[in-house]
Amino acid sequence: MADSKLKRSARRRSTVGHQGTLVLDCAGLSRLVDDSVSVVALLAEARARGMEVVTSALTIIEATHAKTGWARLTWLLSGIRVEQVDETTAKAASLLLGTAGLHGHKCAIDAVVAEMAVRQHHPVVILTSDPSDMRSLCGDAVRLIAT
Repeated sequence: MADSKLKRSARRRSTVGHQGTLVLDCAGLSRLVDDSVSVVALLAEARARGMEVVTSALTIIEATHAKTGWARLTWLLSGIRVEQVDETTAKAASLLLGTAGLHGHKCAIDAVVAEMAVRQHHPVVILTSDPSDMRSLCGDAVRLIAT
């Protein structure tokens, strides 16, 4: 019963008006806040193609530090869909960790980002600093761009 709920949850996604999804992990969001020319250009291209830009609520926590530009972060997040993390998401991410043979202590937030990514409107692109772990978690369901 629990597995069927997790599978149904993994299939939920918003598909209205979107031509795919760009997912930002910690590095992607951090570099966007830091105004990285390549990341800003990638985001502009994704939006021009009609892609939705998404990040996890946990990614916001992971990407912030003492020197974070809070005004810029807040402004950027106003144009990004932030996915919440609930019990269903946590259980699905835990299953991904187990399947990939990874440990939650090191890869918990990556697993949440991967779980979120695989249920978005395809094609899905993840901007990540850890393509190896993301490939283990997502398989071929997403395209990875290393930051």
